[in-house]
Amino acid sequence: MIVGGGPVGMAMAIELAQRGVTSAIVERRTQEHRIPKGQGLQQRTMEHFYSWGVLEKVRAARVLPPGFSLSGVTAYMNLNTEYWYSPPFREVVNRYYFQDSERVPQYLTERVLRDRMAELPGIESWIGWTVDAIAQDQDGVRVGMVAQDGKRQVLEGDYAIGCDGSHSIVRDQVGIERGGEKFDQLMVLAVIRSPELEAGLRRFPPRATYRAMDPELNGHWRFFGRVDAQDTFFFHAPVPSNTTKDNYDFLGLMEKAAGFKFHCQFDYVGFWDLRIAIANKYRVGRVFIAGDAAHSHPPYGGYGLNNGLDDVANLGWKLAARLHGWGSEALLDTYTEERQPIFLETAKYFILARIQADRDFLDRYSPERDREEFERAWKKSMTATPTRAMTYAPHYEGSSIVWGPPGSVCSAIGTHSFTARAGHHLPPQVLSSGRHVFEELGQDLTLLAFGADDSAVAAFETAAMSLGVPLKIVRDSLADGRKAYEARFMLIRADRYVVWVSDRAPADAARVIAKLVGR
Repeated sequence: MIVGGGPVGMAMAIELAQRGVTSAIVERRTQEHRIPKGQGLQQRTMEHFYSWGVLEKVRAARVLPPGFSLSGVTAYMNLNTEYWYSPPFREVVNRYYFQDSERVPQYLTERVLRDRMAELPGIESWIGWTVDAIAQDQDGVRVGMVAQDGKRQVLEGDYAIGCDGSHSIVRDQVGIERGGEKFDQLMVLAVIRSPELEAGLRRFPPRATYRAMDPELNGHWRFFGRVDAQDTFFFHAPVPSNTTKDNYDFLGLMEKAAGFKFHCQFDYVGFWDLRIAIANKYRVGRVFIAGDAAHSHPPYGGYGLNNGLDDVANLGWKLAARLHGWGSEALLDTYTEERQPIFLETAKYFILARIQADRDFLDRYSPERDREEFERAWKKSMTATPTRAMTYAPHYEGSSIVWGPPGSVCSAIGTHSFTARAGHHLPPQVLSSGRHVFEELGQDLTLLAFGADDSAVAAFETAAMSLGVPLKIVRDSLADGRKAYEARFMLIRADRYVVWVSDRAPADAARVIAKLVGR
């Protein structure tokens, strides 16, 4: 049972259905929520969409023309200042992935996923039902729910997954606690239409977001994001804690961020609390949580939906392996082991650290106090690039089912490389057939054997068969771009992470594979 029919819940149903696992998805909403969030889709997310059979439909749903970069404009005080820059964003690492990043409003992504669910057998949808009870024992899970007319129903299954957002009833029902950071700061989200704002932003190159840094914000942002290339924007900013839709001048606040006057039509005004919340574990018995139910944060950097879909890719194949008999209980435990550290570090080093860095910069430098000093520091910020020590490249080197380096950990911080490394995302390469290696990967475990002898490959085939583990063999020469892998043997798991790599055949192929499935 999947509780929550947003993008993470629907992706989970699709992932499981494609692996022969039936599910029921329960969603209380009966209407589409047209709030433009979750728009920045990272490269890994687009690889997931390829696996789920929706890649081209998601790209076709794009609202902004391709010329609009995912990079954003950063300006001092307001968007009409002489001090602004547009640093490179994640497009700079596109070449390390099979798919380029994309920008699509979440509600359009949801439509594509909903259509894909309808194409697949084995997915029941319970729309307009609210889950209010979870019970489990050694044999299964029971999910109690109520319809809008008061009718009650209980679903029974092997497992339940809470994809029901930051206020997750599933998480509360099974007693999972959360830690994190609360800023005691109310934020407004407004969706507007304004040709005048669009005209005022034409001074910049085509960009998706525009943020204004103001010392009074204490490191937080006022920022506009494009919904389309015409006149529709969303706007986030801190507001006083007693703010309502009727007692505040939101247009004045937006004009302060823009640095010029404009007229607009409001399509939506809502509020959210600035906080980071991370569950202390992602599993209790037969119940799991994913997406915002497991980790939620401000929309700084676009990590939310992407991390939720990474949760799906990580958990889905493990649940299917367990249900199909070749994965162990220990394999299911690695979901928390692998995924929780990623978001802990994402929050600490890529969200909180960014807020603190902006706060420190504006405390230290001011053109009013010392213009020359400020301009030197601003110029340095304009040309700054991520250091190797602070690159966002999640990996599972320290996982108990990965043959990673001794003493390694699972981390959000890594480096991008075309070398194959245990625990890291498989770098893209083209095979001698002209097909991409990602197009040849199996649904479960894949052995890439490049320039390998027949006996070594046969040993893996025999070992996989004896363990009942599905294994696809992809053979090729170790030539052309494949030399960059620096290895003849690579075991790739279902979510496209390398779990074992070597230039030589192992002494015991069965031992290598057994570890990868938690045995």
